Amino acid sequence: MKLLEERIKKDGIISEGDILSVSSFLNHQMDVEFLCELGKEFERLYHGEGVTKILTIEASGIGIACLTAQYFKVPVLFAKKGRTDNISTDVYASRVYSYTHKREYSVVVSKEFLRPEDKILIIDDFLATGNAVLALAELCRTAGCEIVGVGTVIEKTYQLGRKTLEDNGLRVESLARIKKMSVENGVEFC
Repeated sequence: MKLLEERIKKDGIISEGDILSVSSFLNHQMDVEFLCELGKEFERLYHGEGVTKILTIEASGIGIACLTAQYFKVPVLFAKKGRTDNISTDVYASRVYSYTHKREYSVVVSKEFLRPEDKILIIDDFLATGNAVLALAELCRTAGCEIVGVGTVIEKTYQLGRKTLEDNGLRVESLARIKKMSVENGVEFC
């Protein structure tokens, strides 16, 4: 998606450790009008697939998931990182290793909101190794619902997350695919 690639080149900040910050428009401060365009694109890519719910993981995926859900006219469900007092004790749980935070944690969703009849579209901001999406897919499979596909805003293709997800039977659509990036040379897209 050319619009997104241009925005990454303009406002993305690359840091040592293979980090691309898009905090100024995607996952800290959100440019809602811009994110709506991304949501429209996800709806175009998965139009007609019968999506009944969007699933994401807290926190960075929530904004884009909400703005995508408005075009599907379906609710958003987000997996919480750990159990909290305001969620039922009857949950589906999975473990995920965070590439960004360099630690493992549990993610949970209430069983009342993830049902066997659901057709789920998983949405996330980044696809690197695929660990977060695999954890969400595990929740869906445990619940017995169908995963329509995965939509990621930015994919780091050199980290092989797509292969991992496709090897697990998941359809993956990414709006921007990064071939390589460095502080010195910037971002190169596929």
